[in-house]
Amino acid sequence: MSIEKSKSAIVSVEWLHQNLNLPHVKVLDASWYMPAEQRNPLEEFKKCRIPGALFFDIDGIVDDKVDLPHMLPVETAFAAALSALDLQNTDTIVAYDGKGIFSSARVWWMFRVFGHKNVYVLDGGLPKWLASSYPVDSSVPAGALSKIEASVAAVRKPQVTTVGGFKTSFQQSLVWSLEQVKKNVEERTFQHIDARSKPRFYGAASEPRKGIRAGHVPGSKCIPFTEVLNQEGMLLPINGLQKTFEDAGLNLEVPVVASCGTGVTACVLSLALYQLGVASVPVYDGSWTEWGGLPDSEVAVATSSA
Repeated sequence: MSIEKSKSAIVSVEWLHQNLNLPHVKVLDASWYMPAEQRNPLEEFKKCRIPGALFFDIDGIVDDKVDLPHMLPVETAFAAALSALDLQNTDTIVAYDGKGIFSSARVWWMFRVFGHKNVYVLDGGLPKWLASSYPVDSSVPAGALSKIEASVAAVRKPQVTTVGGFKTSFQQSLVWSLEQVKKNVEERTFQHIDARSKPRFYGAASEPRKGIRAGHVPGSKCIPFTEVLNQEGMLLPINGLQKTFEDAGLNLEVPVVASCGTGVTACVLSLALYQLGVASVPVYDGSWTEWGGLPDSEVAVATSSA
């Protein structure tokens, strides 16, 4: 497989195992978990990681001036964080997570937002790697930990980016704001898909974060991110993805925007659509936490999908 020529956004564990020692292949553990799971992804990374992997802190490499979870950092901050991780624009980035395909898709999307196209998601993530009996490291060298800490610290002082560090090119079309979603509610130019569970989407279940109303953005469709994955946390094959989106009433010839609770699992849907050749699906970064947390935003509810 020639990764540079592939139109796929995923790589297999077999491919990564074969190419892991190439100097330009850089692996990032992008694990993140819902607060209720009470899991510490960094501590888990320290005990079990794909050899040579570094940790990408989704809650640390953020815009900390916005009171919303893990919002995209400003461009200079992202560049500074990646430079601190010693990543280069010539690198092939492979992101994985501890669930299969979950938060790794968010990091894939972040790299694309900032202009790095040579980025991939490990299909099946760490669970598939372990199931394949591939080796793992049970410790992290001090130098690697220093890079991880520096990547988060660099976000606070992005002006210290060194000459020759990671260069970015912000792709505005891949990220949506609150104002764009409001406009789309009126104009319906884009099909809006929501990756949350159906009970949350229809307002039958409370949101996991306090102060957030239940329901969905008017006119949006519910396509839970789990419906584009198999039981191993791997993306469905192309025909399975096509059926999932068609059954949900999505027209792949019409533009699409994705959202979820906090902008993480929306990226799984964006990844799945990328596999179908829909390469520019933006994500509403604030997602439902922003929309449902506003007192004046219009909210649609229903007791079921019927």
